[in-house]
Amino acid sequence: MDFRAGGSAIRDFFAHPLASFRIIVVVGLALTVLGAVMALSATAAAANPASGVGVYQGFARHLLYVAIGLAAFVAGLRIPLAKLRRAAVPALGVAIVGLVLVLTPLGSDHGGAQRWLAAGPITVQPVEIAKVALVLWGAHLLVAKRHLVQQWRHLLVPLVPVTLVLCALVLAQPNLSGTVTLALIALGLLWFADAPRRLFLALVAGGGAGILVLALFANYRLARVLSFLSSDADVSGSGYQAQQAQYALADGGWFGVGLGQGAAKWSYLPDVQNDFVFALIGEELGFAGCVLVLVLFGLLAVAGLRTAADAADPWVRLVAATTTLLLVAQALINIGYVTGILPVTGVTLPLVSSGGTSLVITMLQFGVLAQAARQEARTSPVGTVRA
Repeated sequence: MDFRAGGSAIRDFFAHPLASFRIIVVVGLALTVLGAVMALSATAAAANPASGVGVYQGFARHLLYVAIGLAAFVAGLRIPLAKLRRAAVPALGVAIVGLVLVLTPLGSDHGGAQRWLAAGPITVQPVEIAKVALVLWGAHLLVAKRHLVQQWRHLLVPLVPVTLVLCALVLAQPNLSGTVTLALIALGLLWFADAPRRLFLALVAGGGAGILVLALFANYRLARVLSFLSSDADVSGSGYQAQQAQYALADGGWFGVGLGQGAAKWSYLPDVQNDFVFALIGEELGFAGCVLVLVLFGLLAVAGLRTAADAADPWVRLVAATTTLLLVAQALINIGYVTGILPVTGVTLPLVSSGGTSLVITMLQFGVLAQAARQEARTSPVGTVRA
C-alpha cells in the first residue's frame, strides 16, 4: 500500500475549495441516515397492537420530521445569508413568544415538564427555535458593535440580559439542559468575537456557579448529581438510566450484537431513542459504531471551524463558528453522560436522537453552515467553483 499516495489524496481533498461544504453535507446525511436506522430499531420495541401502537408508528413519525428537516436544510442552504441576518430579530421575537406561550395552558406537559406547543400531530419545542435565533441575533449584535468589543458595557448589553431572559423562560419549564445550551451559545459568541479574556473567564465562572446552584436547587437534579458522583447509590432510581446505558455499551463489545438485536430498548432503558440513543448504537453497532459517530462529529468540527476561519464576512464567521460549537458540544455532552463522564442532562445527540423540533432545527443549522462553506468556496482565491 502506498501511504504517500493516500496522504497526498487526503491533502488534495482538503485543499479543494469545496472540501468543507462536502464534509458538512456528507456528515449531515450520514448522521441523519444513522438516526433513522436507530429510530427504526428502537421504536419497533414500543409496538403494542392492543393499544393501537404499530411496529412502524414511531419510525413513521421520525421520517415525518426528517422530511420537514430536509425542507429546513434546503431553506438554510438556499436562503441568502444576508436575508437570514435580517430575519434574526424577528426570529428572536418568535422564540420569546413561543417560550412564553409554552408556560401558559397552551403548553403541553410531559413527565412534569411543560416544554412543547402542540399543533395536531406535530409538537414544537420553542427552546430549539431560541437556540438558532440567539446565534443569528447575537452574531448580528456583536458584529454591529465590533468596534466597541473592548468596552465591557457595550459588549454585554443587550446580549447578556436577553440571554438571561431566554434562560429564565426555559428554566421555568423546567429545562436545565436547554438553559445550559443557551448559555453556551452566548459564551461561544463572545469567545469568537474576541471578548476580553478576563471578561470571558468571569462569565464562565459566574455561569458555572449558577448552573451548579440550579442543579442542586431541585431535588430531582440533586439526585442526578449524587447518582453521578456515586453510580451505585440509587441504581433503581435516579441512577437507573445511566447504569443501564453502561450495561448496553458493555454488551456491544467491539462490533455490537447486530442491528435490531439490542436488549436495552425492551424497557431496560426508557426512551432509548431520545437521550440515550448513543447507548443503543454502542450495543447494536459496538465500539466501531461509537467511533464512527465520534469521527463524524470530529469532521464536522474541522469543516465548521475551517469555514469560520475562511469567512470574509464577520457575521458569517461568528454564525459558522458558534453553530459548529453548539452542534459538537451537544454531541459531546450527550456522549459524555451516556458513557458516565458527565451527569445526565437530557441534551439530545444532534440528528441521531429520535425526530422532533430539535431534528428539524439541527438540519436547518446544517443547511446554514453548508451555505456558509459554499459561499467561502466561491470567493476562494483558488477560483470560482460550482457546488
